[in-house]
Amino acid sequence: MARHTAANAVPPVDGTELGNLLDDLAGCHPGIDLIRDGLRLIALDQHTPDTTQTLVAYLAGSAGADILTAIGQTVAHLTSPDTNPALRTLPDDQQKTAQHHGENLVHHLADPDLHQHASEAAAAIDGI
Repeated sequence: MARHTAANAVPPVDGTELGNLLDDLAGCHPGIDLIRDGLRLIALDQHTPDTTQTLVAYLAGSAGADILTAIGQTVAHLTSPDTNPALRTLPDDQQKTAQHHGENLVHHLADPDLHQHASEAAAAIDGI
């Protein structure tokens, strides 16, 4: 059911599932805080149907070309000793295991089914 606010103001996210999750992610790293801030901005900004459709597609609706895929690629970058020198001090088997899991994440996040609902939501907003 839709939550309506006076003058169509965007309702706050505080105390919602999204707001609580964003709060839980605070303080890990400045980059994560920037991501949190960006997601909060997106959630609280006024949008048109067109910008809403575009944001939904950019966030998770286009396997290989969305934020969800970018997060997977970032995890793969972090879990590879080739691109993260901090892992080179680990034993070889740990390095290989970490890299393998990062590569698996990229593979699984590339599954079009994972992006299908966001893609269909964007299409529905677009009238398709």
